[in-house]
Amino acid sequence: MTLFSDPADLHSHRVRLVLAEKHVTTDIVDVDPLNLPEDVMDLNPYGTAPTLVDRDLVLFDSRIILEYLDERYPHPPLLPVDPVSRATFRMYMYRVEQDWYSRVNTILGGGKPATKARKELKESLIASAPILAAKPYFMSEEFSVVDASIAPLLWRLPYLGIELENKSSNIFNAYAARLFKREAFAQSLTEAEREMRL
Repeated sequence: MTLFSDPADLHSHRVRLVLAEKHVTTDIVDVDPLNLPEDVMDLNPYGTAPTLVDRDLVLFDSRIILEYLDERYPHPPLLPVDPVSRATFRMYMYRVEQDWYSRVNTILGGGKPATKARKELKESLIASAPILAAKPYFMSEEFSVVDASIAPLLWRLPYLGIELENKSSNIFNAYAARLFKREAFAQSLTEAEREMRL
């Protein structure tokens, strides 16, 4: 199995985190998203990272990759077993992407749109604090693919110029500490990501 991964990208990071949680041996090839190798361009019609190659199977959407890994390597399970809960967690992942990841991309783009996106992301995170306070992990007693999607975002908050205040800060700090102390999280970090917190 080979993962073509952007060492600074949220989507690639969450795939690396799930691979580490599952203890899946993978060749991880760091790629520059602006100068992708021919291999990736031949495999992936969209020319994006992450791109996962498992024998004859090629996957290039991070949510699909996460679900495939959870089904292919069922232990530990990172999605619930029952269909209703699985669908609910898939919706949470979708919302993380739409509500949070999309704003990160805007912030990284800079300019006036970045200022607005930074404010919106901060407000959205603060609004979600009560959910994170309810259980050790996102709406769950166990680490899930939703947590694997949120952890890379929380890691990047200082880099994005976002600081949460007051009660929200305490909730997020406690939640982030649980995520960041996981062995798999440390293994998932690239050098570029480590530098984001220096």
